[in-house]
Amino acid sequence: MDLWFHSIRICWWRVLFLMSVFQDYLSSMLDCPPTCSCSQTEIYCNKSDNGRFFPLLALQDTGSNGTSVDIAELFKNITSIHIENWTGLQTLRDVDMELYTGLQRLTIMNCNLKVIQARAFAQNPHLRYINLSKNPLTTLSWQLFQHLQLSELRLDGVVFDCGCDIRWIQLWQQRGEAGLNMQQLYCRNGASKIRLHNMYIHNCDLPEISVSHSSVLVMEGDNVTVSCNGSGSPLPEVDWTVSGLHSINTHLSNVYWPNIHSINLTLFNISRDDNNFQLTCIAENVVGMTNSSIQLNVQFPPVILRLAEPEQRLDTCIEFTVRGYPHPKLRWFHKQKEILQNDYIRTDMDFYQDYLEGCLTFQNPTHINNGNYTLEASNPLGTVTKTVYGHFLFDPDPDNNTVEVDPQSEGGSGRPDEDTFGVSIAVGLAGFACVLLLVLFVLINKYGRRSKFGPVAVISGEEDSASPLHHVNHGIITPCTLDAGPDAVVIGMTRIPVVENPQYFRHGHNCNKPTT
Repeated sequence: MDLWFHSIRICWWRVLFLMSVFQDYLSSMLDCPPTCSCSQTEIYCNKSDNGRFFPLLALQDTGSNGTSVDIAELFKNITSIHIENWTGLQTLRDVDMELYTGLQRLTIMNCNLKVIQARAFAQNPHLRYINLSKNPLTTLSWQLFQHLQLSELRLDGVVFDCGCDIRWIQLWQQRGEAGLNMQQLYCRNGASKIRLHNMYIHNCDLPEISVSHSSVLVMEGDNVTVSCNGSGSPLPEVDWTVSGLHSINTHLSNVYWPNIHSINLTLFNISRDDNNFQLTCIAENVVGMTNSSIQLNVQFPPVILRLAEPEQRLDTCIEFTVRGYPHPKLRWFHKQKEILQNDYIRTDMDFYQDYLEGCLTFQNPTHINNGNYTLEASNPLGTVTKTVYGHFLFDPDPDNNTVEVDPQSEGGSGRPDEDTFGVSIAVGLAGFACVLLLVLFVLINKYGRRSKFGPVAVISGEEDSASPLHHVNHGIITPCTLDAGPDAVVIGMTRIPVVENPQYFRHGHNCNKPTT
């Protein structure tokens, strides 16, 4: 026993040792830059450095068995990067930030940063705080931040060049976005430095946009063309976003100088899957972006996607899914009669876009509710039906069990009434048995009288019975006890006349013959 506990103790020590070695191995796979301090979630660099590139955790030589999944996870765990006094850092490239997919806070402060490439933050969707203070940035594009939900953007000490390219910062400051309204921002206008909110740039505004429809109603399979006009200075780029659209589409662009850009979108053979799709037109320039949408409504006849057999839940449910636009009207039929909604049978359903999903709900159904249930869905474009068989309880009187099938149900799943077929077989067998018993009874009565014992054979009851025939050989009358001529036999309390058969006594019996 002591040996067993000792071996268990050694095993646990080995596990703990291997885990600590593995953790040290993973942490040693990535080296912190020399002028930085690093933890599992943060890189902090505040010492002066003349390095030209963004600090990247260095990957050590792990041999042939290094795991890329573990390395990616280590980068993803970094949520904060602070860089300060790096005079050699002039450009923030697209590739510098793409590994830090979990990054939430970024500070590049008092460095020599002049350029930030257009997709530098494309792989950092969780960024909420960016500090670019005290850098010699001359311009900055709003497109860097269009996919981020910034809570704060710090630009203290940055002196931009006054111009249309930073008009968006002025607009954000006026609207109080990203905390810019709490900062004193400046731009350089020639030799002078002015407050950003005092900057005025002619012909530099957000684009305006207009679309041909607010919504468009079409039939499935139709073609339709919608148009979008974007205007402004500078001339905006205009386009339709059709990601996720199922219908075939083409774009036709026209520019009307000096400040109108128009684009037409044509949809061919429109699919029902594009019903309720938002066609969005976007116009953007260096100042910012505006958009407008058209809702696409596609009409199509109803279709019953699902009609299930009854299922016991809190109540009993026949589940259904119907699709159609306009939303179809539903009716239920049982034994070719429309079901009237009440507290015991009702329809519960929800609408989702062009889908109707729900239940025909039964409260405590009985055998009376057995039978085929037909769902009818109709809208102005058509009508569709589907049937399902519902069996709730067995009928205690199967002779009265009849189930009717709707011959007009389309794609119905109702079953023929097997109970009716079984009842027919049972009735036939019972009739045959009765006829057979009747025939046997007739045959027994007809041929049973031709017994060789003569006219009557009477069997009495018990030996000590008080039957009138008890004194005659225990209830059996032999031919020798009969006198010539007519006589009678008493059976119970009834006298039955007996007629002798002379031929019978002539053969084998002679009652008058003297015994020797």
